[in-house]
Amino acid sequence: MVLIACAGQFLVVLDVSVVNVALPSMRTDLGLTASGLQWVVNAYSIAFAGFMLLGGRAADLFGRKRMFVLGLGLFTLASVAGGLAQEGWQLLAARAVQGLGAAILSPSTLTLLTAAAPVGPARTRAVGTWTAVGAAGGAAGGFVGGALVDLLSWRWVLLINVPIGALVLACACLWLTESRVTDGRHRLDLPGAVLVTGGLATLAYGIVQTEESGWGAPETLVPLTAGLLLLAAFVAWETKAPAPLMPLRIFRTRAVSAANATMALCASTTFGSWFFMTVYAQNVLGYTPLQAGLALVPSSVSVIAGSKLAPRLLPRFGARAVAVAGILLGAAGFAWQSTMTPDGSYVPSILIPGVLIMFGIGIGSTPLAILATTGAPPSEAGLASGLINTSRTMGGALGLAILSTVAAAFTTTGTPTPASLTEGYAAAFRVGACVLLGTAVLMALWLPGRERKAA
Repeated sequence: MVLIACAGQFLVVLDVSVVNVALPSMRTDLGLTASGLQWVVNAYSIAFAGFMLLGGRAADLFGRKRMFVLGLGLFTLASVAGGLAQEGWQLLAARAVQGLGAAILSPSTLTLLTAAAPVGPARTRAVGTWTAVGAAGGAAGGFVGGALVDLLSWRWVLLINVPIGALVLACACLWLTESRVTDGRHRLDLPGAVLVTGGLATLAYGIVQTEESGWGAPETLVPLTAGLLLLAAFVAWETKAPAPLMPLRIFRTRAVSAANATMALCASTTFGSWFFMTVYAQNVLGYTPLQAGLALVPSSVSVIAGSKLAPRLLPRFGARAVAVAGILLGAAGFAWQSTMTPDGSYVPSILIPGVLIMFGIGIGSTPLAILATTGAPPSEAGLASGLINTSRTMGGALGLAILSTVAAAFTTTGTPTPASLTEGYAAAFRVGACVLLGTAVLMALWLPGRERKAA
């Protein structure tokens, strides 16, 4: 069960980052604009995050195995459509459907593990493994994507999901056992799902528009305002919905609310770090897609190492101390990365800061996932799993949009040069370092202390 659940999580997180190194090839082949390239990433991330609460609740109501199989099947079929796309809009639509499948699948992966492992060291190890595999999926995206683009074509960053998805799907049908908390007669909150997804997507679109139009332009203000109004309507609806998608009472638990808020802030920087490290290697240092992917392999290994180390530290130091230490280490890596230069070399410009960032994030994210899932009642395990995944994925999508805007604002106008691009990328990393420092302070003040550590 652990292997199957982790394989599903690896696939859906991999697809957040695997397309990064393929973006230049996609742009050339399909004629995508610069903003269109961002939406190759964001169409997936926003649909993934927006429908994940619905996926988590559906797992509680209709069964974790059933939702795992349904989500993986949809994800695999959409990968076929994306890999065969002939127009930009076809690729973006396929990526959005992929995100929907991932949203149905991902909450089930964590819920299957937490339902099978009792509270205590066994669950801590299981969640640590799940976190490590998910982090590895995001980290391995650069290497996997680079190898596929160089050896085959950009289409295979999507088509590779098909044989792997089919294998995991067969294993799930054979070996996963069904589990649910309720009898399945409850209703799903479809209006809530539409409101939260529409709000997040519109808000992200408004942030992306700032790159071309600025913050004060109607093209920016209208979608930003609409997105905030839709999210406010979602919160208002949830207070009176007969079967709310996200019962607001779950946030009364300090561990759940603090872990989700800080997870979103962490992800707002880490998703962007993979993107900017990849484009820096290719656009400035002249790496091929495969070389850029290989350059990030040590970072991929370090995030796994950090995620596997965290459960060993929790019994001794507690969740709050471990999380703060990890995020501070990640902030140091971001600060180092912000010193990049147009003529940088591999070790000081990519290797060392990348390892610091990902090792720290691996350590810091694991206690957040544990706190978020152990702080919720068993009847809402799927909801808690969907919520922490939503916080991470949506934080990453919005963070990438914001950091891309920052990078564009600091890039010299006119034809981009290696120097001007580096200036923009460095600014994005400086902002990321400040966000992580603020997140560490928030963790120290808000996360439960040793009395709520994950045993």
